[in-house]
Amino acid sequence: METLNVDHEDTISSEQEHRANTKSDTDMPLISGGRHFLQQFAAESKKLWWLAGPAIFTSFSWDGKCTSDALWASVRSRATRDDGNISSEELSKAAGKFSLRMIPQLFAYAVNFATAKFLQAQSKVIAMAVIAVTVLLQHTLLSWLLMLKLDWGMAGGAVVLNLSWWLIDVAQIVYICGGSCGRAWPGLSWKAFKNLRGFARLSLASAVMVCLEVWYFMALILFAGYLKNPQVSVAALSICMNILGWPIMVAFGFNAAVSVRVSNELGAEHPRRAKFLLIVAMITSVSIGAMISMTLIMLRDKYPAMFSEDEQVRVLVKQLTPLLALTIVINNIQPVLSGVAVGAGWQGVVASVNVGCYYLCGIPIGLLLGFKMELGVKGIWTGMLTGTVVQTCVLLLIIYRTNWNTGFNSRS
Repeated sequence: METLNVDHEDTISSEQEHRANTKSDTDMPLISGGRHFLQQFAAESKKLWWLAGPAIFTSFSWDGKCTSDALWASVRSRATRDDGNISSEELSKAAGKFSLRMIPQLFAYAVNFATAKFLQAQSKVIAMAVIAVTVLLQHTLLSWLLMLKLDWGMAGGAVVLNLSWWLIDVAQIVYICGGSCGRAWPGLSWKAFKNLRGFARLSLASAVMVCLEVWYFMALILFAGYLKNPQVSVAALSICMNILGWPIMVAFGFNAAVSVRVSNELGAEHPRRAKFLLIVAMITSVSIGAMISMTLIMLRDKYPAMFSEDEQVRVLVKQLTPLLALTIVINNIQPVLSGVAVGAGWQGVVASVNVGCYYLCGIPIGLLLGFKMELGVKGIWTGMLTGTVVQTCVLLLIIYRTNWNTGFNSRS
């Protein structure tokens, strides 16, 4: 009996030793110097951009569909209205009708989030980019046909947007089911319905996390509508938010890449590589944000004229440029950290952090500065940016204090 116990203990220790040796052999080696750091940085950057590059391109392609519709709508408006003016009531009614017509797109979004995340996890990002640009080309042609030639107006734009998103979904599903993903897609199975409780828990936490972030920035424009001279404030903020949207697409590309890479590396028991990946993504994303911010600051006397002919709006956009530049840099950090959270299964933790930093810190400070201190839109933005900075610092602290060997499993 003692012999059996000794043999059993020897077997367990041998397995543990083998597991430890396998983990140390396959994980990234420790950085031994500056040259080694640069070599590893270049290698990880290549892997990161392989995922982030097509993801960024896909995001721009998706946004390009709305841009093309806006372009054709502008052309049609100029062709049908001599003065190009429209009352607020007419605009509200048109927006309401357009929103109702876009309901089918919401279901297309739901399908796309699942298929896109699956393809990203399999590193099939090139296929996603090809599908996105192909649909964008047909979308532009159909928008021109329905909105201008057939004179369907915004109703035609809604039809084409719905159709384009469903075409993306169908193309991605056909690609997945066609055998291009290998053993990752063996076919439909009842096993997909196992552990739905854990899946629902992560999905709900992810939805709360994302919604809290999106609503937070949308509230900025909502609060601006209650300021003195709200037309100028809302117009200037809308311009700044549109500009902010382009760098955010870059950051979201890194978010997708980091979430996939971190989850894969942690699943493969490569904590050092996952940690180094975070450093590479942070440096790269912040550098891109800093370059965009410096460009805006240097062109702050010129670029507002590209968006508005109103002198008051131009002046306010110029005054908001420093805040916009700082927001771009901070927002290029935050999605990377959120990507780590998604990859590690921390969605619930981040949702709690978002509530505290955004809604218990940022919004109250913004309202105090904007209305009580009478700093206007700059005060509201400053307060809400404070919430974003606090949230970023909290996420950095959590990640810094996490044991990358065991901490992710315990938090998840």
